[in-house]
Parts: sequence; structure tokens; C-alpha cells
Amino acid sequence: MAEHVTMYVKTGCPYCAAMRRKLTDKGVAFAEVNVSERPEVIPELLKLTKGKRLVPVIVEGARISVAPEGG
Repeated sequence: MAEHVTMYVKTGCPYCAAMRRKLTDKGVAFAEVNVSERPEVIPELLKLTKGKRLVPVIVEGARISVAPEGG
């Protein structure tokens, strides 16, 4: 069974848009959390990134990728 994938993004982020396209092209199903629209999740994001304010952040099971191709 595939891991659940969540991607944290912000509005207008070109790196987020590129990662969204990449995941979609690979056929990866993912949930998207937009921190611009949901600022209440920022503390959760900062916990995942160890305090860095970077997006996109991809959470795949226990693996966390912080801005893997820039952000």
C-alpha cells in the first residue's frame, strides 16, 4: 500500500507549483495544505522543518522533504 503523501505549499510559490506538477505527472495522490490560506497550520509546518519557513514540504509516511528542489 502506498504511503499517504501531504504537501505543504503557499500561494504564488513557483517551487510549490513545480512540485505539484511533478507529483501529478508521476501519478502520486497527495493532500495539499496551503499555509497562506490556513495560517493555523504554520506551527505544525515549523515542527516538521525544525523552524525553517520553507515550502514546499512533502511528508510521505515518516519521510519529510523540505524544499527538495528549492523553496
